[in-house]
Amino acid sequence: MYLGRVIGTVVATRRVSGLEGARFLVVQPVDHQNQPSGAVEVAVDLVSASPGTLVMLEGSREAALACDPSFVPVDAAIVGLVDEVDA
Repeated sequence: MYLGRVIGTVVATRRVSGLEGARFLVVQPVDHQNQPSGAVEVAVDLVSASPGTLVMLEGSREAALACDPSFVPVDAAIVGLVDEVDA
């Protein structure tokens, strides 16, 4: 699990089976001090995040497991909205 900041949205009118109705957001991964830490990525939004929001992300196989149905072709999933980080 890692942190990221939502920086945009993605519009995709055609999707594979299992991702109908899913929302996709552009996310910049950040470290515990809110500094960019990696490449920008697209994540499926499972918690109704909005641009500018600090979020918790899950990657790889665990991202697909967080979706319903599981094992859809995603590499990142937004699984939580962050209220505060104490580092």
